[in-house]
Amino acid sequence: MEFSDLSQAAVAVLRTADARAKAELGRRAAAAWRSGALPFAYSVFPPDRPGRPEEPPLLPPRRVKKRKITAETRGRVALLHALAHIELNAIDLAWDAVARFPDAGFPRAYADDWVRVGDEESKHFLLIADRLEALGSRYGALPAHDGLWQAAVETADDPLARQAVVPLVLEARGLDVTPPMIAKLREVGDDPSADILQVIHDDEIGHVAVGKRWFDHLCAERKLEPVATWQAIVRARFRGGVKPPFNIPSREAAGFDAAFYGPLGDEYLDSQRGAAE
Repeated sequence: MEFSDLSQAAVAVLRTADARAKAELGRRAAAAWRSGALPFAYSVFPPDRPGRPEEPPLLPPRRVKKRKITAETRGRVALLHALAHIELNAIDLAWDAVARFPDAGFPRAYADDWVRVGDEESKHFLLIADRLEALGSRYGALPAHDGLWQAAVETADDPLARQAVVPLVLEARGLDVTPPMIAKLREVGDDPSADILQVIHDDEIGHVAVGKRWFDHLCAERKLEPVATWQAIVRARFRGGVKPPFNIPSREAAGFDAAFYGPLGDEYLDSQRGAAE
């Protein structure tokens, strides 16, 4: 694997269609960056859409069935398949963040952070893919949806919006929903799957912290007040709302204070009550 600079490595990961090959290339590219083999330079621009395997078929989000976690293998496979698809998208979101904003003037530490995130997302995907195979399935065996990449499309024009939405809405949501899944998996005796989700949760605290760090950096550069700015961006650019309940301890461990997301959580609850009346 030889690339002339970091952007070429990032774009190569993005363009790779095979899911396992994408994850493995991401890990190799991250290792090359850490070794000093890749100059911190931009010579190519990322594609509008990343490469994707022929399977799974991508359906509208509402058509993708959800299964409860039970001792029955089928339900756990469906959960793990959905999580594998999330992690595949997360690989692309991380490497897109590396290469998407060459004119933002980010220091090398920005690339260090997002390459690490991309590396960990690859690790997560491979852990889940291996677990699916141990359970007699594989990634691609079930339908999935394409909703996650919409966050990249909606924030492609502004690195501040990208930091606000991808790590501070999507990854932060993972902090909220993963612990209950871990508990349920342990309850039905699937400790190997639960252990994988614990690794993912713990790493994602760091991913949210990365987003918060660079969101604050850009707010300081632009002389913007962070709380009001984040709330305005999320209202304008993220569909679906910021849903409580929140895992406040994990969010606080990432440096993400409830002053940011608490009011939007209240707005979401108000909207649900209004829709029900």
